Amino acid sequence: MKKTISFVSLMMLLFAAQAQNVYWVFLTDKAGTTFDPYSYFDAKAIERYNQCGADLYDQSNYPLNSSYVSGVDALATEEVGTSRWMNAVGVVATAEQAAQIEQLPYVARVQMIGGDMQLAWRPTDVSDVSDQSDFTDTMLTDQLHRMQGDLFRAKGINGKGIRIAVLDGGFPKVNTHIAFKHLRDNGQILKTWNFPNRKENVYGWNGHGTMTLSNIAGRDDNGKDLGLATGAEFLLARTEVEPEPFKEEVWWMQAMEWADKNGANLISSSLGYGKDRYYTRDMNGRSYVAKAGNMAMRKGILVVSSAGNEGDDEKWKFIVTPSDADSVLCIGGIENSLTGYEHIAFASFGPTADGRQKPNVCAFAHTRAATPHGGANKFQMVYGTSFSCPLVAGFAACAWQVSKGKTAKEMFDLIQKSADLYPYCDYAFGYGVPQASFFLEKQASAKPAFRFEKQSETSVSVIPLQSDSTVHLFYKDIAADGKIIKYGKQSVNVFDTAMSLDFNGGHHLVVAYIKPGDPKAYTAEFTFDEATDPDESSWADFRSTNPKLDYYSYDELERNPLTDKADEKRWEVDYYLQLGTTFATSAEELKCNIWSPASRVGVRMQYHLAKAYGIGIGIEYGYSDYCFDLNSTVVNDIERYTGMDYQVNNTLKKYTRMATVQQLSVELFQRVRFVPGGSVAHKGLHWDLGGWFTWAYHNDYRIKFDLPSTSFAGTTAYMQINDLTTLKDHHWLYGVTTRITYDWIGIYGRYRLNGIGQKAAAGQVTLPRLEVGVQVMF
Repeated sequence: MKKTISFVSLMMLLFAAQAQNVYWVFLTDKAGTTFDPYSYFDAKAIERYNQCGADLYDQSNYPLNSSYVSGVDALATEEVGTSRWMNAVGVVATAEQAAQIEQLPYVARVQMIGGDMQLAWRPTDVSDVSDQSDFTDTMLTDQLHRMQGDLFRAKGINGKGIRIAVLDGGFPKVNTHIAFKHLRDNGQILKTWNFPNRKENVYGWNGHGTMTLSNIAGRDDNGKDLGLATGAEFLLARTEVEPEPFKEEVWWMQAMEWADKNGANLISSSLGYGKDRYYTRDMNGRSYVAKAGNMAMRKGILVVSSAGNEGDDEKWKFIVTPSDADSVLCIGGIENSLTGYEHIAFASFGPTADGRQKPNVCAFAHTRAATPHGGANKFQMVYGTSFSCPLVAGFAACAWQVSKGKTAKEMFDLIQKSADLYPYCDYAFGYGVPQASFFLEKQASAKPAFRFEKQSETSVSVIPLQSDSTVHLFYKDIAADGKIIKYGKQSVNVFDTAMSLDFNGGHHLVVAYIKPGDPKAYTAEFTFDEATDPDESSWADFRSTNPKLDYYSYDELERNPLTDKADEKRWEVDYYLQLGTTFATSAEELKCNIWSPASRVGVRMQYHLAKAYGIGIGIEYGYSDYCFDLNSTVVNDIERYTGMDYQVNNTLKKYTRMATVQQLSVELFQRVRFVPGGSVAHKGLHWDLGGWFTWAYHNDYRIKFDLPSTSFAGTTAYMQINDLTTLKDHHWLYGVTTRITYDWIGIYGRYRLNGIGQKAAAGQVTLPRLEVGVQVMF
């Protein structure tokens, strides 16, 4: 039984591997450590610290106590990385190891990263690869014109003197693509670091980074800019892998500190951790990546981050982290139109879970970008707030170039004020699209475009002061606590008649008016005298009489940011078909041939205990055929049965010993998800591990052979095998199983722990225990 035990041991190791998680180990202090900022920091970092008044000798900059780290590492399975800012070590460990680590005298606490998390999936739809000649000049420039980027270019403003760190999943062909030739020729890529692989090379892996970088500083071969910061310096950090483990948060934190050390003024991170890693209640600025974003601001770094792509998910409707941090500039998304002002469907909505205003500003989330696919001069149209983020990052670099001496906090505020809807803001557009003229020209107040006229204690009219064509009107209703109750936008072909609004009183009405191309909206406010509950029907009536209104309601999204658990625990049902074959795994098992089919069909129901972990139960019907090549013993049986004399030769390959077992099984399993799903067709990447027990019945043990004699040619005969103990009509079997599935297809292994069809004369020889095959889910 030695080999059988080895296989069981292997399965136990699989169980042990499942128990491995990624933890932050927070240390109590940094006792005994020394730090010289002038040898640690780049000169540009020291300049930035001095400019914003940050303390170079702040404890967050000191290294970790090396003996503490060694003590933690000795008990953990693997060290992922360390964080100076958090005074923490990221480790892979079992629950038992984590408990031992927490008992160390210099450990403050241990917190699991992987328990409620999952991949920060950023689905990016792209068009087919095309040559740049297939795109019009307008497509090349609209994404920059919308921010008045031509004003920056006319004055030679290109982000020179600003150092930008880009955090992403890889930068394939940035070292060869024509879009970055000017960066390479001018030595503007200063440093690179691959945190997952711990080396400098970042020019591979996920092409997402190549595309986002091109929307900060890319340029086509005709000299047309894809981003505004073509003169900036760059630090490129790879922090993501596919499929993404829970180590990413550690790598992202390390990349922030690396950017700080190497003098970054600005960080562009088109990476968001949202519905597939956290719950809505967690989007309150308190995640560790959000805390890192806030700390970066205190150290003089402006962090620009995507709002997320969860806007079309009815179960979410919140901003993602780290964009939920107070000091992180969160970028929403709009359609790519110079004249329209349309929220793009997938862009995440604000606010934060605790009701703070997000996004801060917005930009095109449908852009043209360099692609690493198909050659070194290819470009694509791409979708996602992954691309509105770098557009604003490039804008911010140019704005900072002409605002010398400003701190990151001041630039954060100025970029908001530069947006074309400011001071109006809402949860879809933020303050609107940043405008270059704010930083280059003397600002004049927007000309009044309408006035309010109170109609009753519950209604007000918006009366235009002149007739205008093609205008955008934004409305929002603010409660006494400052939260937006409802908000909407209407594009009006001709604005020449009054609009009546009824809010049932008690609320603060804000209306913003802007014409396409205007750098600033006209905004006016009206407050009703009495405080009463909002009238839902009045908004419904207003919508019915204004069919072009794009309307959003905080209430109608049915979300309670502090208690929402709608997506926390739920059942998931999978129907499946499995096709496999059986193998002997030890000397005690009869050797079957490759033609030993097994098939199963069933249903599994999984209950999500966390984003990445669940337990489930399955019910299936299946059968297994065990087929064996003939040997002399079996030939003797055939000779006795047929009365014919046969020799063991190639002809005997026609003869097969067969055993068939039909089964009705119940399975209990646990599921770990590495990559999320989100639809029937896309179920993500997950691993199942569990046990099963089976009611086996109608077991048939017999010899099946084709009679070769002249008189019986072509006839199939069967003979019962008497030297195998026959199973009872009903028999209980049990074992373990494991599966790895991506989307709708996967592979599985199934191992039986008890014997079946034992041959007494051979010392309890059993039928093969192992079954492997493919699985299709539907």
